[in-house]
Amino acid sequence: MMNVLPRAYFLNPDVVALARDLLGKLLCVTRGDAVCRAIITETEAYAGIEDRASHAWNGRYTKRTATMYAVGGTVYVYLCYGLHHLVNIVSNAEGIPHAILLRGAWVQQGPGADWEYLNGPGKLTKYLGLNLEYNGSDLCSSTNIRLEDHRINIAPESILVTPRIGVDYAGADAALPYRFLWKPERPRALDGYFNSV
Repeated sequence: MMNVLPRAYFLNPDVVALARDLLGKLLCVTRGDAVCRAIITETEAYAGIEDRASHAWNGRYTKRTATMYAVGGTVYVYLCYGLHHLVNIVSNAEGIPHAILLRGAWVQQGPGADWEYLNGPGKLTKYLGLNLEYNGSDLCSSTNIRLEDHRINIAPESILVTPRIGVDYAGADAALPYRFLWKPERPRALDGYFNSV
């Protein structure tokens, strides 16, 4: 599909810039004959071994974090507190564990249907049906999950930049401005835009 983002996009070494650029991109999940589209509205960047808030801080490599060391464009899903699956997009070259947490989205309820705003990473994965089965999926080749660019323009002034949520344990890194939020008013770009996609 011509709108699917290429590998080169995910190899960007600047995980913070990429986290911001992901706003407005479409995460598409195929389940049977149905396709659910989520327009990304909130992200958080995690800068690998140098970032105390990252699962891979200080080179940590475990069964869970192994996916973070995969090539950019890989999906990293983990279970948080045994309750919620959270979905991340791995970036940068293989061996560099950068990742971007998806925290919110406008989600299409069905073909030609209205859109629902989901503000929370657990709500997002539950709605899309994302779980550990998707961990390690390749956004560039998978038939079940992909990331598309439909050139939705977002005014810079409508993006909030804040510290990440729930990472107080990370010391000074907790204050880094690595969270990006597209204000959740209904984007006018959605009206009738995807009915024929």
